[in-house]
Amino acid sequence: MKIETKISILNRNNESFMGIGLVWLLQRINQLKSINKAAKSMDMSYSKAHKILKRLEKNLEEKILSKNRGGNERGGAELTPFALKFIKEYNDFQKKIKKLAKKEFRAFASKTIPRLKRSALKDSALLKK
Repeated sequence: MKIETKISILNRNNESFMGIGLVWLLQRINQLKSINKAAKSMDMSYSKAHKILKRLEKNLEEKILSKNRGGNERGGAELTPFALKFIKEYNDFQKKIKKLAKKEFRAFASKTIPRLKRSALKDSALLKK
């Protein structure tokens, strides 16, 4: 038995605008220096990636990308210093939440699932520290 946590950040209208998929997109953009290449590497259209990035910038009220226009030689995209810090902080936040969720799940399962042995909880890869 294991637990899986997914974290989404919602705006004032309860619309999700931030999750791990967006972090992966930002990391790929940072790696590939291109929105288009990053999107394609995730089987996503450029227009969808662009829409997601714009929604993120709107909700955070911060610039995420600095884009260079002008074809293969001059084009591309880079993450702003804010975006790089945001990714790091989000990843740290997510790790803390998952660690806490695993700890709380262990406590919950040991109290509510009598036939489940403690060793089964300890052996689960997702429940290890």
